[in-house]
Amino acid sequence: MIAYILFTALAVLPLLLYLRNPYFYTDFVYTVTSLQIGMKLGKYAKSKPFYSILDCFLDKVAKQPNKNFILFEDSSFTYSQADKESNRVARALSTHAHLKEGDTVALFMGNEPQLVWLWLALAKLGCTASLLNYNIRSKSLLHCFSCCDAKLLVASADLQGAVEEVLPTLKEQGIRVFILSDSCEVEDIESLSDKIKQASDQPTSSQLRANIHMKSSALYIYTSGTTGLPKAAVINHERLWMASYLQSIAGVRSNDIIYIYLPLYHSAGFLMGLCGAIEKGITVVLRRKFSASQFWNDCRKYNITVIQYIGEIMRYLVNTPKRDNDKDHKVRLALGNGIRADTWADFLERFGDIRICECYGATEGNVGFVNYVGKIGAIGREHFLHKMGCPYALIRYDTEKEEPVRDSRGFCIEVPRGETGLLVAKIGQRTPFSGYAKNQQQTEKKKLKDVFVKGDLYFNSGDLLRIDEEGFVFFQDRIGDTFRWKGENVATTEVADHLLVVDCVEEANVYGVKVPGHEGRIGMAALKLKENMDFDGKAAYQHVKQYLPSYARPRFIRLQNALELTGTFKQMKVKLAEEGFNPAVVTDPLFYLEDNKGYVPMTQEIFNAITEGRTRL
Repeated sequence: MIAYILFTALAVLPLLLYLRNPYFYTDFVYTVTSLQIGMKLGKYAKSKPFYSILDCFLDKVAKQPNKNFILFEDSSFTYSQADKESNRVARALSTHAHLKEGDTVALFMGNEPQLVWLWLALAKLGCTASLLNYNIRSKSLLHCFSCCDAKLLVASADLQGAVEEVLPTLKEQGIRVFILSDSCEVEDIESLSDKIKQASDQPTSSQLRANIHMKSSALYIYTSGTTGLPKAAVINHERLWMASYLQSIAGVRSNDIIYIYLPLYHSAGFLMGLCGAIEKGITVVLRRKFSASQFWNDCRKYNITVIQYIGEIMRYLVNTPKRDNDKDHKVRLALGNGIRADTWADFLERFGDIRICECYGATEGNVGFVNYVGKIGAIGREHFLHKMGCPYALIRYDTEKEEPVRDSRGFCIEVPRGETGLLVAKIGQRTPFSGYAKNQQQTEKKKLKDVFVKGDLYFNSGDLLRIDEEGFVFFQDRIGDTFRWKGENVATTEVADHLLVVDCVEEANVYGVKVPGHEGRIGMAALKLKENMDFDGKAAYQHVKQYLPSYARPRFIRLQNALELTGTFKQMKVKLAEEGFNPAVVTDPLFYLEDNKGYVPMTQEIFNAITEGRTRL
């Protein structure tokens, strides 16, 4: 009788747990996985010598030398071949560039296997890689290079022209420059490919990296913060490990094949994609750039099972012409961030039963979320274990004053469930904030002091979130001067600085505006012209085309007699962003950046074509 009662109780228990919490099983799996990851990280931190992601790669080389590591265009490289290629690079750099442990090398190149070999080589030498965005030029390129104290610049052959623009300054600073080619006729630029071919593929000594530990800098990844030029976020080995484990949380298996087309200079492509693939020991299909038309053909060709995305990517795929074979693929998991709820639902309906694991986090931040349940529209889910390890809160924020609301005692106010608040995360030993290389001012701006008690310190994410009654987290908006377009952060002050160089412009206020059917915000600028001067659309177009990547170029220009200021003498952005670019609403002169033509007068016809989806942005 007792056995029967126990059996019945055990049989009913799962039902009771489900009724109390329908996400009990996924929460339980997440708990177990998180504990396993925590134990591994603790073990690696204490290991002597330190066990890095490079050591993980070398273990995979030993265990599965003949397994494909990278498939790229018509080439394939096994784990063993990748190891040998990176050995050659390491020996060439050691011999010809005289690198030593602790040095930083800037890598200026697109998605290609050589970037991976270079990074592995630098890790073998105990050096730090600085991953430069290959879209940047002139002032931005010099800034990004210098702020991480790099001793060396290595660039791909197709970016030689961009390097030559800044070569005089690099020469003045005593920086050596290598180009990935067999020869180079330009003075002060050395060829590297020929030296790599002549080098031995034998392993380098582990003593070259003997002093590396969990808190050592592993990478510099650039982020457009709230102001100014790009900032170098310091990624130490602990953060690199944590980001790589996102694939485990998402459910990636050792026999999966992942498709990486997001730029490797981003944390999504490099940390979550490439490093995560190494941790799991899986095959990477690497592509130079995203192509909506070739996406599913690639998935079928390479038997891809895991894809990465940013929100815009999914919308592009949904907007491609429908085909009979849309569900003919092996993709089972999509990992990324920024997908809208409507796009999410449309994607699943069209392309089949693909598990979407939406996540949230900032390159430099100390807090993140994962929607391991698959709840449509949510960026993550609260979990007691996560909050214990990483204390965070949503606090009330005044968007007009652009600062947190504080009570009579001077402390911040946590918003109740269901309300929107600014995400802040406590800075502590387990949740450090490393900040930005050689930019103490911007590092301090991301810190909030005396949040809940005197003396405490929190990381200011700059993002407004909402948490519902079930504990699901939803992204609401981004505060400050940065907006996101085409998956890239755009710093409005940097864009404004470029516009001010245009001869006719006296003042510039750059902000992002929403476009129906698009994620993020597209660039718009309110300009005040110099006295007795007309707007020179051609000159403005030529300048932004030359100095700004396509995603950062203002698509709309609004001319004003005077730029509005807030009560605290800051440029008014919220009101302008709300008014948008509709000529029926905005009485000021408006201009639209037409591809390959420049800025042309904005018309109602152009507006309608954009909002109705007939014109692509």
